[in-house]
Amino acid sequence: MKVYIGSDHGGYEFKKKYVPWLKEKGYEVVDVGYHTYDPDDDFPDIAFELAEKVVADPGSLGILMCRSGGGMTIAANKVPGARCSTAVSPEEVRHNRNDDDLNILALSGDYVSEELSFEMMEVFLKTPYSELTRFIRRLKKIEEYENKGCGGCCGGCK
Repeated sequence: MKVYIGSDHGGYEFKKKYVPWLKEKGYEVVDVGYHTYDPDDDFPDIAFELAEKVVADPGSLGILMCRSGGGMTIAANKVPGARCSTAVSPEEVRHNRNDDDLNILALSGDYVSEELSFEMMEVFLKTPYSELTRFIRRLKKIEEYENKGCGGCCGGCK
């Protein structure tokens, strides 16, 4: 399985540990950046790029890291087809992956321990989407809403 991984400065040190761990587990890892520490970098750039790659590559998953996980989640979810969430427990990750077909996990460097982050990544990568009828129906509603556009007043929408 291909795993896209990215971080801003707030998750940079964690990412340096997570990439080798993922490779040891046998995952094909694509590091979308940032590749150097820069306290002035901007998380939306990485979140957008990673989310676009995950959506364009069916079967792949993504992991984002920043200080809270919140900003990355907000930015990634602006990409149609991205389903990103933060989490504070493996149970929450399992639920989000099983029920909501979570395809991007945003980890917090400030509020979740490194040990717990490894555990949550493991659960994220190993939990399949259940594909129950009600979950498929709900995701279809989200997809339809994403594709609805704004009505074309400016010509920039779908």
